[in-house]
Amino acid sequence: MTDLECLIVWLKTYDGYDILGSCQVDYTDQIPNQGFVFPQGLVEVERREDILGNVTLTDRYNFGLYFTFEKALQDDTAARANASWVMDFQRWVQEQSARGLVPNFGNTETKATAQAQNGTLYSAEDSGTALYMAVLSVTFKRKIEN
Repeated sequence: MTDLECLIVWLKTYDGYDILGSCQVDYTDQIPNQGFVFPQGLVEVERREDILGNVTLTDRYNFGLYFTFEKALQDDTAARANASWVMDFQRWVQEQSARGLVPNFGNTETKATAQAQNGTLYSAEDSGTALYMAVLSVTFKRKIEN
């Protein structure tokens, strides 16, 4: 299983995920109740080398997560429900991280950590949909033997 597939499988364990009909990669549409994952690449956060030339990397994957929900213009009730969903999702990621349940994309015993932040309304359409966004980061360690 690829790292991206592993991440999507993990995201689907969120209790609120059942509201989303599917999870697509690098694509969004205006169909309500859909989730979208946009990989934003790998960042090397830290590099340490021991006296034998072995390298331990702290890496971070970043993802843009987009969620399309129903929301008519001026519909405060739907807006509150959608914003609450996004905030609850962010708390779930935080709890998963604290419990050590985040997928570990590394090859060390160090547990991966995750943060979902900046959940916000990205856009609202006249068609009655709203696109919400959060940034998901997963930090993990990899060891490369010399």
